[in-house]
Amino acid sequence: MSDRPPSILPPGTRFDPSLAARMMTRHGHGGWLGIRYHDHGEDWVELALPWREDLVGIGAGTGDMGVLASGPIISLMDNATSMSVWTKSGNFVPHATLDLRVDYMRAATPGQTVIGRGECYKLTRTISFIRGVAHDGDPADPVAHVIGTFMATHGPYL
Repeated sequence: MSDRPPSILPPGTRFDPSLAARMMTRHGHGGWLGIRYHDHGEDWVELALPWREDLVGIGAGTGDMGVLASGPIISLMDNATSMSVWTKSGNFVPHATLDLRVDYMRAATPGQTVIGRGECYKLTRTISFIRGVAHDGDPADPVAHVIGTFMATHGPYL
């Protein structure tokens, strides 16, 4: 039995977020939202969510102001933080979101792309700890902060 975590990647291959994002954002929910790869590092991934009129929130006066709804931003951050875990571990190990706390600081600027940066700051055998920031041009003026945990569902991260 191998000590290597289960992965859909061929043996000896490291997870590549730029390549994975091209696949993952073409289909499904992320594809429909228009999420795309932006950048990555050793333990972080940035994805972009372009503004679209059909993603504008309705209610509490936001619909007539062109403000992106919270749901697409949550999806952006869930995807960016998930990919940061796989980037840090080097493997695509299926996992489930245990907790994702989103603290909104302000509304996203109408017409602006929102960038979601997710970072995996700690990996254990089966739990990953993540944090992130969503912004629309200036990381020092965030739209939202996230923090959370994922659990590996089909074998260990490490």
